[in-house]
Amino acid sequence: MAASPEPSPSRCWGWIPAAMLSLPSLPSWLPGLSSLEWGSSLLDSLLQGLIGAFGVSVLNSLLKVYFFVSCANNPERRLEKERLRARWALLETAHLAGLALILTAVGTRVAALVVLEFSLRAVSTLLSLGKGARGTERLQLYLLCQFSLGCGLTCGLSFLQEDAPHRTLNLLLGLGLAALLSRVARRLCRHVCHLYELHSSQDYCGVCLGLLAGARGLPKLLGRALAMAFAVGNLAAVALINRDFLTTSEAVRFWTPLTICYTLLVIYMQEEQRLSPGLQSQVQTVLVRMGGLFVLLLTVGRWLDLLGVLVSLLGELWCLMGVRTLLDLCQIQDFPSQRLSVSAPSQPQLSAPAQPQGTAPS
Repeated sequence: MAASPEPSPSRCWGWIPAAMLSLPSLPSWLPGLSSLEWGSSLLDSLLQGLIGAFGVSVLNSLLKVYFFVSCANNPERRLEKERLRARWALLETAHLAGLALILTAVGTRVAALVVLEFSLRAVSTLLSLGKGARGTERLQLYLLCQFSLGCGLTCGLSFLQEDAPHRTLNLLLGLGLAALLSRVARRLCRHVCHLYELHSSQDYCGVCLGLLAGARGLPKLLGRALAMAFAVGNLAAVALINRDFLTTSEAVRFWTPLTICYTLLVIYMQEEQRLSPGLQSQVQTVLVRMGGLFVLLLTVGRWLDLLGVLVSLLGELWCLMGVRTLLDLCQIQDFPSQRLSVSAPSQPQLSAPAQPQGTAPS
């Protein structure tokens, strides 16, 4: 008697498509879902925003270290020193999270325009300062570049990681490195704010002694790092904007009014800052810049870019509120040379009364 043939899988599971039983074909239809692609793009944008926020946090912490060391070396700056010391970790964490969300939502095109605008303004400011300029203008420029730096980092990451096979994994590794650098910079800032005066007076800590001897070179180091970051950000910004144009005439119609608008804004903002420096002037400058960019994108931009301009306005104001104490310190005349200006007058005061004492007996 012949044995009955075993039922085939297609007979037992006839209501299940054969393609679903084949495991190699399972990943083939997953990437085709538009929702997964949108979710992956959103995750990458969030990772880029976090990396940009951590980069801004590193710059902010190092600037606080420099300002605190300068205030601690000058007995007349006790009030400013206490203002720098009175800081809450919870507020800094909230500031970091808010900046990351803003950088995520601002959009690549608007972030590229913000980077280009600040680079033009920074070059114009540095050329107008000249060789005999004080260091306060450069420090103020470092403070005002924070949101533009975050946009530059996100643009650079978006351009360098475009069409990468393991883009999300690369961004996760970059996020880990950025978080580590931010944590080290924040710990350094916390250490200096609480123990710098004690350690520098007792020759106890190598970090504090190094800051006592070489803190004046910190702005130059930050300037070189910022120049490199903005150089990469500008190249990425130009490439990201030009990829949306099919012909050269379309690119010319976009870049010509943009260049004219940015040039006029730079000239106007320089005059306004010379007449009325301060936080209120910086807020007005931000409003004028974003207003001009909004009007420009009404003619040559997209509707989604207009929402990005409003988000970037919120980001600029968010960063300004985070560094308002440091901006007030920048208004002090000759802030980087306070230590020399305090100790220099002591020598003439000792030598001036010596001449009348020698001539009195005669």
